Amino acid sequence: MLHKVCRPNITTHDLKRLLIATLATTASMSATQTTRTPSKIVYARETPEGVGATVRRSIGSMSLRNLSPFLMLDHAAIQEGSGFPDHPHRGQSTVTYVLDGMMQHEDFTGSAGKLLPGDVQWMTAGRGIVHSEMPLFDEDPAKRVPAEALQLWIDLPADKKMIEPSYQEKKAADIDSVQPVPGVDITVISGESHGVTGFVRPVGGCWFMDVKLTQPGASVFQPLPEGWTAFAYVITGKLQVGEEATPVDKHNTVVLSAESGQNGVLLTRPDGTDEDTRLVLIAGEPLPENTTIQHGPFVVNSRQEVIEAIMDYQMGRNGFERAPNWKSQIGSAMRH
Repeated sequence: MLHKVCRPNITTHDLKRLLIATLATTASMSATQTTRTPSKIVYARETPEGVGATVRRSIGSMSLRNLSPFLMLDHAAIQEGSGFPDHPHRGQSTVTYVLDGMMQHEDFTGSAGKLLPGDVQWMTAGRGIVHSEMPLFDEDPAKRVPAEALQLWIDLPADKKMIEPSYQEKKAADIDSVQPVPGVDITVISGESHGVTGFVRPVGGCWFMDVKLTQPGASVFQPLPEGWTAFAYVITGKLQVGEEATPVDKHNTVVLSAESGQNGVLLTRPDGTDEDTRLVLIAGEPLPENTTIQHGPFVVNSRQEVIEAIMDYQMGRNGFERAPNWKSQIGSAMRH
């Protein structure tokens, strides 16, 4: 027996409403916030570095040796009479972010300048560079403070290790920030945050943000690329990562989980805290194809390339042609 099929009378207006509802549902699903959680917490312990300087190191220490693409994270407070005089690099990028005081830099290409609080220098060493990084102090003794800065070393993809060196540098006043909710301020150096895009275009994927939580209970969800390595380093105050994690104190690096579907991280200043929370949130695309060998400031692909880098530096070739006859002015005091 045949049944008569009744077709509903769907108008163009109805179809349009149905389409809008479907798109809204899809957008809502895609906007679901699933936070990463702490997978490892490492305290940045003091270690000697450079000439007379002491840094707090987490990434690059024995406790956190491999975190591709990140090689090292140092938090330095550099006193008078100490610093980082002339030294080479090959095969990595270095990010210097000044928190307090002043830093000055100079390299064998003729580039020189100074960095004030909030200024950023993103240097891609590539095939080779020699430079000096030293603290700079105010002439007024009452205003002399240690040069406090973070420096991050980032591995370069294997096929980019011998590119020409380059700089991306910006003053604090020219770096965009965003306040997505009350009590939250995010300075976007690279990557994206709530509609703001950072100025740095790194070789390889890397996001770098300075997050300040200025009210007790302030909380923000920061989207991150899925699958990327990510961590938060607490500069001041206490930080809760995720929804139920125990707050961590300053000078701790919190490595974040990277499970499927985790599309960001929830950052919270705990209730009842007196000090503002400040952290850097950093994420990078892992380099599983790299067979990274690090020998001091040389980051290359094999032990043979370590030997070649040392020989190139000593003999002034393959990117280090200027090295034998160059000495920085700012590092001269350290050579006496």
